[in-house]
Amino acid sequence: MTNLAKKIDEINKNLAVQLPADIIEVFSQSIQELKSSKIEENSTQIGDKFPNFSLKNTRNQIIYLSELLKKGKVIVTFFRGSWCPYCNVELKALQDHMEFFKEKNISLVAIAPQSESYNKELEVKHMLRYDILTDQDNTLAKQLGISFELPNYALTTYEKLGIKLSKYNKNDHNELPIPAVYLIDTNYNITYQFVDSNYMNRVNIQDLIDQL
Repeated sequence: MTNLAKKIDEINKNLAVQLPADIIEVFSQSIQELKSSKIEENSTQIGDKFPNFSLKNTRNQIIYLSELLKKGKVIVTFFRGSWCPYCNVELKALQDHMEFFKEKNISLVAIAPQSESYNKELEVKHMLRYDILTDQDNTLAKQLGISFELPNYALTTYEKLGIKLSKYNKNDHNELPIPAVYLIDTNYNITYQFVDSNYMNRVNIQDLIDQL
């Protein structure tokens, strides 16, 4: 079991103890409904072109995919928000491999729909040495087919836990991306991807490294 997998297992065990059974059931139901929508199958696939983007980082700079690709391959990871414990451990796990990525001239960026201020807090909290970009209104995630609207019953449960998406994302759309990691070559081709509608499942970083 990888370090990331161990961290996820710890989160699952802790939440099973901390959360009431009805809340866990809501999470399970929403995951199953999303899985049945076949969002993974209908999203952008390996061999497709990754859309060019220009997104703002936490320092108010516009980051262009086209500029990153001039240096080499690019890893793009989408996460739900700083409120998500699974996202936090995945971002930290990717950070642990930054030196290796740099040696290979590979850029890494993380993308979320939340505002720059929340991305900045996350960046500082985990001392991340790669850019976190804001995908306002999930515009890029929608292009990739990995965006979905949280059902009302799940939204109510999130808010009971203090997670108000309108506050984080600065809109009333209640939309999130599913966890997704892409490896993009210098011709915009997607050469590796991990896409999963179950937010408890995360990329096997060794599988990603093997594709580099």
